[in-house]
Amino acid sequence: MLEGIYLITLVGTLLVLVAAFSSLLAFRFGAPLLLLFLGIGLGAGVDGLGISFDNAGIAYFIGSLALAVILFDSGFGTSIQSFRQAAGPAITLATLGVVLTAGFFGLFAHYVIGLSLLESLLLGAIVGSTDAAAVFFLLRIGGIQIRDRVRSALEVESGSNDPMAIFLTIALVELIAQGAGLEAIGVEILILFVTQMGIGLVAGLAGGAMIVFLVNRLKMERGLSPIFVLALSLLVFSVTGAIGGSGFLAVYVAGLYAGNRNIRSAPTLKRFQDGMSWLAQIIMFLMLGLLATPSDFPAIAVSAVALALVLIFIARPLAVWLSLLPFNFPRAETAFISWVGLRGAVSILLALVPLLGELDTGSMFFNYAFIIVLVSLLVQGWTINPLAKRLGLVVPARIGPVDKVELELPGTANHELLVYRVVGNSPVAKGERVPRWARPSLVIREGQSMRYQYAGRLRAGDYVYLFISSRYPRLLDRLFASPAPVDGDDAEFFGAFAIDPKRPARDLEAAYGPSLREGEEEMSIGELMVARLGGRAEYADRVTLGPVELIVRDTDQDGDIISVGVSLEPEQREPQIPAFLSLREMFLLVRAWLRPASAPGADRDPGA
Repeated sequence: MLEGIYLITLVGTLLVLVAAFSSLLAFRFGAPLLLLFLGIGLGAGVDGLGISFDNAGIAYFIGSLALAVILFDSGFGTSIQSFRQAAGPAITLATLGVVLTAGFFGLFAHYVIGLSLLESLLLGAIVGSTDAAAVFFLLRIGGIQIRDRVRSALEVESGSNDPMAIFLTIALVELIAQGAGLEAIGVEILILFVTQMGIGLVAGLAGGAMIVFLVNRLKMERGLSPIFVLALSLLVFSVTGAIGGSGFLAVYVAGLYAGNRNIRSAPTLKRFQDGMSWLAQIIMFLMLGLLATPSDFPAIAVSAVALALVLIFIARPLAVWLSLLPFNFPRAETAFISWVGLRGAVSILLALVPLLGELDTGSMFFNYAFIIVLVSLLVQGWTINPLAKRLGLVVPARIGPVDKVELELPGTANHELLVYRVVGNSPVAKGERVPRWARPSLVIREGQSMRYQYAGRLRAGDYVYLFISSRYPRLLDRLFASPAPVDGDDAEFFGAFAIDPKRPARDLEAAYGPSLREGEEEMSIGELMVARLGGRAEYADRVTLGPVELIVRDTDQDGDIISVGVSLEPEQREPQIPAFLSLREMFLLVRAWLRPASAPGADRDPGA
């Protein structure tokens, strides 16, 4: 018996080590890392090295705990600014978008593989949510710089859409097990959904507040704090599920709340949560790979690949477009969001629910979901960066510190020790002084340490150590980083020169002759850009006005434009996509179609 324990531990440890080592390949070659994890599990499984694992109950239990850990970390690492910025579109995608995706996909599945409509909708629900681990890896670690609004929407959506998919899957499995038909989907299901999500939301907020209160009040040993927080997050998850709420929603909300409060040992907690999230992802994907039987795949390969392509090219884009219509997203951003809909371990985990519900077709759902996930990771995972560049969504690296290390020291509950590296062309490199409230203490220059007051003017490459309140780092970021490039490859992106956004917009019309709309003559240039951008301007946003193009070079803490670039030869950076029209574009097209060709101004560009 002891030999068996050692053997199981040896095999499990080797698989985890191989999966961790494979991350080097993913970072080097841009491969979808989670696809490698799945591949290792498949290779070690019954049709590979011969490791037999077929316990769906244990797999679902371990997978649910791993998903809870991943969702808590997802919420803990999401800033409240990003959440507020993307809350409307992201939550719509996470709820209505999942329902629409399941519905469109279910209709196609009904006619492609001949399942009943309810079973087809179940398969749609299983693959209806995007995978937080895959999306976070590609966006945060993949080295791609895209517009903040798009990044925030994708991250918040991927972290919050699992509860909807889980609810739909469990509800449909129960209906099918009872022999009900499509007519059974009605008010009772809606009431159950509102109840589960409502309890999950309230429990998540209460759980997050409990975590912050206990961690700050108890002041336990620093090494125990991360374990304590992990145990509390799983407590929130389990208690919420036990009382009839959505434990997955609760643990995500708890992480979001706790991660955006002043919580003791925050840097230590973030590092521990990051490590636990990686471990959970590795275990989850390896286990699900072991559970699969690739020899069963050829019988359904053609229809499964066809359904995966329907999901990628039809169901997900339609659902995203309809969900984002009220928010007037540009076509390129809508197209990118629809493409970054990677399926992952959650879909495979949900495919175990029909097996646990003892449906006759349970194994079929698992095999279809597994192949759809593989196709999604292969097709979409390799193409995120090229597509972002093709759609004009990649922007130069945003203003920020090149190197910043957060350390927690005894007795500094409200302060952190930050380490910045001075970069060329930054304000401090040009002679601007670091404010006294930042408490600069030490400078490392060419391997030699010196007190800040004796260092003189800071130079590029210097490391500066500062004690700072956690409320101010963003103010220091601007001092220690380069502004928008004025030369090199990015000069064209930000325009030929900069203008003051406080100048009247009528100055542009006087200089370049763009046609301003009614009421815009009294606006400042910054106000005009914000109005044209739908009420919010972000770094690298662009507004075309006749023969010139205005580019947001920088914004302040409140989101107000403080620097604008001007391009005298604007180019069409975003391709003309013949789909994903916004409500405004559809209105302008209908108005142009209804307007007689001979009407005054009929030839004028409706968007001018």
